[in-house]
Amino acid sequence: MNYIVALSCLDRPGIVHTISGGLLGAGCNIVESQQFRSPESGTFFMRIEVSTTASLEQVRAALAPIRDDFHMDLRVSDAAARTRTMIMCSTAGHALNDLLFAQRSGTLPIEVPVIVSNHLTLKPMAEFYGVDFVHLPVTAANKSQAEAELLGLAQKYDIELVVLARYMQILSDSLCERMEGRVINIHHSFLPSFKGAKPYHQAYARGVKLIGATAHYVTADLDEGPIIDQEVTSVNHTRSADQLVQLGRSVEGRTLTRAVQWHAEHRVMLDGQRTVVFS
Repeated sequence: MNYIVALSCLDRPGIVHTISGGLLGAGCNIVESQQFRSPESGTFFMRIEVSTTASLEQVRAALAPIRDDFHMDLRVSDAAARTRTMIMCSTAGHALNDLLFAQRSGTLPIEVPVIVSNHLTLKPMAEFYGVDFVHLPVTAANKSQAEAELLGLAQKYDIELVVLARYMQILSDSLCERMEGRVINIHHSFLPSFKGAKPYHQAYARGVKLIGATAHYVTADLDEGPIIDQEVTSVNHTRSADQLVQLGRSVEGRTLTRAVQWHAEHRVMLDGQRTVVFS
């Protein structure tokens, strides 16, 4: 069995030595290890992959005293487990298709039991991939009820992660706080320079030379959550506005898929408003 140990705590001498000793005592062989000390917060972060014949419960029990002694946020996860993921979308299908294709091909370690949308446009795509589709319209009048239904679906399908794949609705502050660190969004990197409708057309009108996308955790501060991944691509004056849209969609899909993969592989840790990504 392979397990992933992800931990963070206030930095102090002896962390690596003690954790390594605890893993050795549990019969684990370390096959990969990455670590980082945040100079801003003084927090130590570490991700370790181990191979062992011990059970998950045995490894967790062996590390529990170390966790308590160092006041660690420590998780031990099965490296083969797939993160149960709810994908939310509206009418644009590029990001959704990239996620579902990567999951189906076995390169993205998630399980997608349900897709939720405020439109019916992408229902045929969900049916093609054999995923349950829930139509959940959202208006100003029913927003609270819709979010209550959303939480019910998350419980019903045992959801660990929510991915907003171009979902064009703003989640309430209370929902963002309740699901902190478990909701990933994608947006074009023009924000906040090009807000509102048709950002790529606005960028075209300004003659931009770079377009890109940002994947981040969702917080109550709109599009300002901790960033997981970003990608840009060069463009020039020969590109039309429609070509910018096409290029931007490709970048968005790749960036979101990478961010979801790193989250599912327990490579992303929060350091205040920043992330530590062991990619």
